[in-house]
Amino acid sequence: MTTPASPSPNVPTPPTRPAVSEGFDALAAPSARMVRWEIAIVLALSLGKSAVYAIVNLIDKWTQAPLSGQTTTLNPALDDRQYFDLMYQLLDIGFALIPVLLVLHLVWIRGRNPFRTFGLDFRRPGRDVGLGIGLFLAIGLGTLAVYAAGRAAGVTTAIVGSALNEYWWTTPVLLFSALRHGLLEEIIVVAWLFDRIGYLQQRRAGLEPSRPGSEGGLRTWASGAVVPLHPAAVLVGCAVLRGAYHLYQGVGPGVGNLLMGLVFGAVYLRYRRVMPLVIAHFLLDAAGFVAYPLLAAAGLFGT
Repeated sequence: MTTPASPSPNVPTPPTRPAVSEGFDALAAPSARMVRWEIAIVLALSLGKSAVYAIVNLIDKWTQAPLSGQTTTLNPALDDRQYFDLMYQLLDIGFALIPVLLVLHLVWIRGRNPFRTFGLDFRRPGRDVGLGIGLFLAIGLGTLAVYAAGRAAGVTTAIVGSALNEYWWTTPVLLFSALRHGLLEEIIVVAWLFDRIGYLQQRRAGLEPSRPGSEGGLRTWASGAVVPLHPAAVLVGCAVLRGAYHLYQGVGPGVGNLLMGLVFGAVYLRYRRVMPLVIAHFLLDAAGFVAYPLLAAAGLFGT
């Protein structure tokens, strides 16, 4: 079994920077101001926007009726006609992944391979799958407990994993939806934001981005990802964002996802790979979406 990376995220190691492509000139290291704008734009196009809408939606629901008497559907039907519904579902999933392509592009044009930088590859399949399954089991049990507590306290809506009609394409689309959430959330909220906020922290500390891995230069892991100088602050901030964009489901899921964000962020800092998080997130959502009828029959969801 591969020995895990050192648990200390602040130990700089010489970065590995694979060539992007022949004849490609990487852009110069960005200023702190440019990175702040990139973060603002990416979040405004994706999960930051979702957080704003989720907070407004929670207030809207709370001021209409008790949350315990309301329902949130995670995968609603988008059209009454089968093949138009399929087209709308696939379009929704595809366009939701555009911000992921954007952040991968932003990493690529500055001379880093985003897949190696963030550990979004298949170099360590055994450990990634094993860790992903372990996280799935631990977080899955915790999610059920938080959901039950939130329902009992009256601060969580009943959650319907899927309201799609039973077509031949229903299960594949739900699996694609689960993969969409795993990629979108883990790449942006963990891998990319940790890297970009770490970059801002190091620029503020006076470290020079043009000399990564050297004395006085940018501190990076072996993958080339930037090391957060204050990992606890990054961990908590990103976990709060994760909790915020789930508040449309109620207070319980918001708190539960905040805790999930703390665990996932700590695992990323420990192993420096986002692939196990994507696997775990995919399994969590796939179970909630595809197995929803069984979970609802068992009284675990939608009640």
